[in-house]
Amino acid sequence: MSTETMNPSTDDFAAMFEESTGASTLQEGRVVPATVIGVSGDFLTLDVGLKVEGRVPMKEFLLEDEKPKAGDIVEVYLDRIENLMGEAVLSRDKARREESWIKLEDSYNKDEPVKGAISGRVKGGFTVDLGGVNAFLPGSQVDIRPVRDVGPLMGEVQPFQILKLDRARGNIVVSRRAILEESRAEQRAEIVDAMNEGDTREGVVKNITDYGAFVDLGGIDGLLHVTDMSWKRINHPSQVVNVGDTVKVQIIKINQDTQRISLGMKQLESDPWEGVESKYMVGTRLTGQVTNITDYGAFVELEDGVEGLIHVSEMSWTKKNVHPGKIVSTSQEVTVEVLDVDSDKRRISLGLKQTQDNPWSAFMAEHPAGTEVEGEVRGITEFGLFIGLGPELDGMVHINDIAWDVPGEQAIANFNKGDVVRAKVLDVDTEKERISLGIKQLAGDPMSDMALRRGEVVTCTVTEVTSGGIEVSFGEPAMTAFIRRSDLSRDRSEQRPERFSVGDKVDAKVTQLDTKSRRVSVSIKALEISEEQEAVKQYGSADSGASLGDILGAALATGEAAEADEKPKAKKAATKAKPADEAEAAADDAEEAEERAPAKKAAAKKPAAKKSTAKKDDDGE
Repeated sequence: MSTETMNPSTDDFAAMFEESTGASTLQEGRVVPATVIGVSGDFLTLDVGLKVEGRVPMKEFLLEDEKPKAGDIVEVYLDRIENLMGEAVLSRDKARREESWIKLEDSYNKDEPVKGAISGRVKGGFTVDLGGVNAFLPGSQVDIRPVRDVGPLMGEVQPFQILKLDRARGNIVVSRRAILEESRAEQRAEIVDAMNEGDTREGVVKNITDYGAFVDLGGIDGLLHVTDMSWKRINHPSQVVNVGDTVKVQIIKINQDTQRISLGMKQLESDPWEGVESKYMVGTRLTGQVTNITDYGAFVELEDGVEGLIHVSEMSWTKKNVHPGKIVSTSQEVTVEVLDVDSDKRRISLGLKQTQDNPWSAFMAEHPAGTEVEGEVRGITEFGLFIGLGPELDGMVHINDIAWDVPGEQAIANFNKGDVVRAKVLDVDTEKERISLGIKQLAGDPMSDMALRRGEVVTCTVTEVTSGGIEVSFGEPAMTAFIRRSDLSRDRSEQRPERFSVGDKVDAKVTQLDTKSRRVSVSIKALEISEEQEAVKQYGSADSGASLGDILGAALATGEAAEADEKPKAKKAATKAKPADEAEAAADDAEEAEERAPAKKAAAKKPAAKKSTAKKDDDGE
């Protein structure tokens, strides 16, 4: 024996101590290997490598394939190295559970399925035994579709997908549905790859919704939309198919990304819209059945799969802004006229009112322009009156066609709803469906009856005096006019409205006549100027040496003096002129200056003539 063996160093002693006790490898809360020392009754005595033995109940080894015997090595969970009795606290169940957690964590990280069996029912789902670890299976994750009876699945070992794992809380959530969907997706991919658009298949109707039916094509479902069931209008899929029916369908479209299949039944039948333009020519009258009514019109079935639309505007000649349901009803047989056909858009426009007499054309035939009619005032608006011309027709009297001599706003105030009035037909527009009437046309046009001419002298009665002029009336029937301040006299000093009174009679000359705007302008000033010019023409001129006073005196001597006792009268214009119009006043001054220039020139020459005569007399003397 060597000296080193007889005298070990301190390091050698520490190494031998750790090797003998195993203190460097054993820790509480871990799975450790243990050797079976012996079996006594219901317990196994195990040595975990310490100087302290531990015991484990025999029932914890019932799940083992073989019962352990002395000398076997088993894995146990070291809960505590030494209790009060000096024994190690060991557990085979905890070791098995710890092993399961390690395997489950590994499967969860690798996204691999795990084996388990549904062991019981809890609130909201079921418990699943995953080899010693209980997991929660939500009810929605049991199958792809809701399962009413889970009895056949209880206790059956099957794969599950771990959705959530929290070892600290001992919480595991699994799903059986994820496994089924993955398997189903593989099957669907194989089936879809074997299908082509345009193929004809047979399937079984599995479910019906408001928008269509799902058809099982043998491992994969396709959607048969309600619009692809028939060429004719269908309100609900149950009108064509029922659950469990075997139907023949055509594959319309396959979406490789979502693996959704669109099916159709009407595609297996001939298209009724082929040649529809030659069958339903514009202007043809047909009989059809109303199938659907909407806010904008009604659909009429002309044959199976072919429908036309009667727009609300084509339903009635007179009923406007009325819901189509108040004119026609579903399943009603109606006679319609084809207005337009568009086979590309699969649209046929129909008309219902075209099959009936146009009341506007009938009215125009019976009441041409100029005919007098009578009706009740059905409506009053700011722009006129609506007169009833029957149960369905109305005519309108525009505000300007109510009275000749009264403004429209005042004239319309004299009528009330329900009044019976007479009017004259002015125009009938069948395209715009309008009848124009006039009330004032019944009395005739005062301007036409008076036969006024420009330059004519009229006798007017003063009806109102304002600061800007006077308002006058004249003629039979009476017309009104306004004489501005500048037209009251030739002399500016006499252009004073206050020198006139209501009721005075004055003569004035018609200076302007506008039949379209119905305006008549009269002027006292123009009359005075014309009378002066006429007197100068008849009784002398500036060259003769006679003065203007001599000329006018001679004219008065012939009889015109008798009329001079009456005050001049002028007629007021249809609309009053503005008294403070500076531009108009300036124009009037210019006009007056121009008109008075000849008279001033004659007056300027007269003294010279007289002076010339006087000088001649002096020379003669």
